[in-house]
Amino acid sequence: MLRKVVLLRLCPLLGRPAVSASSGSRREVASGVPPSGSTSPRALNIFDRELKRKQKNWAARQPDPMKFDYLKEEVGSRIADRVYDIARDFPLALDIGCGRGYIAQHLDKLQLSHCRRLWERSSKQTLQSMLCLHWVNDLPRALEQIHYVLKPDGVFVGAMFGGDTLYELRCSLQLAETEREGGFSPHISPFTAVNDLGHLLGRAGFNTLTVDTDEIQVNYPGMFELMEDLKGMGESNCSWNRKALLHRDTMLAAAAVYREMYRNEDGSIPATFQIYHMIGWKYHDSQARPAERGSATVSFGELAKLNDVMSHEKK
Repeated sequence: MLRKVVLLRLCPLLGRPAVSASSGSRREVASGVPPSGSTSPRALNIFDRELKRKQKNWAARQPDPMKFDYLKEEVGSRIADRVYDIARDFPLALDIGCGRGYIAQHLDKLQLSHCRRLWERSSKQTLQSMLCLHWVNDLPRALEQIHYVLKPDGVFVGAMFGGDTLYELRCSLQLAETEREGGFSPHISPFTAVNDLGHLLGRAGFNTLTVDTDEIQVNYPGMFELMEDLKGMGESNCSWNRKALLHRDTMLAAAAVYREMYRNEDGSIPATFQIYHMIGWKYHDSQARPAERGSATVSFGELAKLNDVMSHEKK
């Protein structure tokens, strides 16, 4: 299922130097070799977790950090809608990556536990996770830990950024950097594909899986305002293979390419955020299960005769 919603991000057009606004894409920390032993042996070490922590802390210390919460608030309300769609009562829930309580503000009927670590096996009846898993190096292990702490018949409801997130910005930077510098480096961090996500949930032990996709489109005055907001959200790139510096000419060319290729009729530019929503249950004997192979009593070939049978019964 694909739903698309357009939001409008109001940013002042004047009183902000264009060059300094591009600082959201510049990296003071050069790319380097990840430290050994930082992840499990089977995990890919894609992200610099220490740098991501510094980015999040910097964003939280800004004078008005809540002005960058519009995307998380929207996703939080959608996760809450999915929790209420489940015809069950959950007296205890764990909110992973809660931030300022973007989900909790909509779940007044639940006793929510806000924490950053998972503990106590089989202690939670529902878990919510919002936009925090896309920076995890060992995503399979993280999903296994989430499954570990759920009670039997507990449910995990989560959301994370999808592969088409910020595709407009990615394409614009690649085209501009190729034209100005003869090649390009990755400036948007990699995301999980939707088919891989379903596989990872199943491998972690979840069953009765549901994965659907939303697209949220936010309109900005220009590319620099978009990058400034990403920095304010703490969502700047932290991949180990990121480029330490983007040149001024490349940035200005990317902004021009972005506007030329994607601008709206009113002059603003769109930024697409693809959201994967996932629901998975921990096994319990009371859950519905598919019938055993060969136990069917009706052939699919008989379905063509269904109308004739129903007409005969009405007579």
